[in-house]
Amino acid sequence: MEFEIQIAAPVATVWRKMFDPQGYTTWTAPFTEGSYFEGSWAEGERMRFLAPGGSGMVAEIAVNRRQEFLSIKHVGTVKDGVEDTDSEAVRSWAPAFENYRFAPVGGGTRVTVEQEVPESFEDAMREVWPKALSALKALCETQ
Repeated sequence: MEFEIQIAAPVATVWRKMFDPQGYTTWTAPFTEGSYFEGSWAEGERMRFLAPGGSGMVAEIAVNRRQEFLSIKHVGTVKDGVEDTDSEAVRSWAPAFENYRFAPVGGGTRVTVEQEVPESFEDAMREVWPKALSALKALCETQ
């Protein structure tokens, strides 16, 4: 699946607000209010993307070309703080990649998101991603 938005802010601003803890919680609210991450955005590092109750996804940062491209390799789930990377349910979809591309355009930034999701989640993603990207746009365009 692919989603795109134009943001009237420089790439450096969009990158920073998208991946800092406070900005991340703001723009990901349409997925789950109060979402947060644990870990580092550095290439090769392990990350956890979590809801307030501590459940969510476990991933690795596959590629980080600062202010250009970020690729997240989802490798499992987290439930009640416990990671699952090898159950049959997880193996049915993992790994799944979520890629972010940033391009300067007309004094602003074009953000493109590519995400691999199971077919059963496609409708939900089509509904939520535009809301999340609109929240990111508002966050970045507000002084």
